[in-house]
Amino acid sequence: MTNVAVVGAQWGDEGKGKVVDWLSERADVVVRFQGGHNAGHTLVVNDAVYKLSLLPSGVVRGKLSIIGNGVVVDPWALFDEIERIQKQGVTISPEVLRIADNACLILPIHGELDRAREEAAGGGKIGTTGRGIGPAYEDKVARRAVRVCDLAEPETLRFKIDRLMTHHNALRRGLGAEPLDGEQLFEQLQALAPRLAPYATPVWKVLDEARRAGRRILFEGAQGAMLDVEHGTYPFVTSSNTVSGQAAAGSGMGPGAVAYVLGITKAYTTRVGSGPFPTELFDDVGEGLGERGREFGTVTGRRRRCGWFDAVMVRQAIKVGGVDGIVLTKLDVLDGMADLKVCVGYELDGVVLDHFPAGMAAQANVKPVYETLEGWSESTRGARTWADLPATAIKYIRRIEELIEAPVAILSTGPDREETILVHDPFAD
Repeated sequence: MTNVAVVGAQWGDEGKGKVVDWLSERADVVVRFQGGHNAGHTLVVNDAVYKLSLLPSGVVRGKLSIIGNGVVVDPWALFDEIERIQKQGVTISPEVLRIADNACLILPIHGELDRAREEAAGGGKIGTTGRGIGPAYEDKVARRAVRVCDLAEPETLRFKIDRLMTHHNALRRGLGAEPLDGEQLFEQLQALAPRLAPYATPVWKVLDEARRAGRRILFEGAQGAMLDVEHGTYPFVTSSNTVSGQAAAGSGMGPGAVAYVLGITKAYTTRVGSGPFPTELFDDVGEGLGERGREFGTVTGRRRRCGWFDAVMVRQAIKVGGVDGIVLTKLDVLDGMADLKVCVGYELDGVVLDHFPAGMAAQANVKPVYETLEGWSESTRGARTWADLPATAIKYIRRIEELIEAPVAILSTGPDREETILVHDPFAD
């Protein structure tokens, strides 16, 4: 059976939640492999709206849903989310949800440090969600993080907390914050341990058994390729790898576990937070895209910056992410626009580039080179076949395919899971 990874091919917010939910009908297992509760996936099912942050989208369909070792887990946020989703009629139990026992935890100290740093940075802030994702990954890499499995070993937990206090209290003194009480944190985690324990398991083993049994596995990415800590617009990025290569490392499976990579991209471009955005629009067109597309963050509620489709950036995301085909979302937001622009290159110091440069100053200073395409007056909302689309909309899609050097496998024409045109089923390979 083919296993599929779904990743964002822009700066996140591309509509991965709907796509993963739609694909999960064909999958047996859904896995989150990176990020934390800074992710925001919105699912619309029979007029019911589910807003997920840490839970894999498969929980809504009752599919086995796994939070992999590559995810940093805020256990308090997780249980708040479980309670909220269960109030909507979704049953979440250890039979449905498994959490990697070697996943690292986001603690209250991480969120405090995250927010304190952003405040101290002033105009140099990078636009984090303030939820402690970055500091948690820092502790993971520095080998002082508290992991899920540590909650079952009180002495190990005390040892880990002592190490954390040494580091974090030094940082807090530098930021003018009060020192932390390690004993209070120990007691908080001890109280939480019995609730988390039933979900904790060696998920690599669960996934290996699923693969051997021929079960279809869907890997659910968060954020987008241009927020990848290595391949994105550094330092205005998240603190994990968001590209498909992380699906293996972040779940405990080998690289051969993923047979098809599906990249999600909007028919235009958005970004939340700080950082370069070559095609950003500051006029009525940009405002119109934001209003029609309802461009507000699922997690933070922040207004998204909007601009024209950037084919250079998406092509680069496809190359570094090993994307086989894309899902093009929110085509209907472009309905009624006479002309559409697509970025086909960048101009920097008189030279036209065919890629997004790595340098921070270069990324901030590139100017988009546009190609203008004819728009359409008809509605594409809810289209179910190519025959339902205006000819100029099809031309727009075909031109995007040429520029990004990848085919459109799925076309999303609205937020509902049925408002979808399937060109190629990723699970069919």
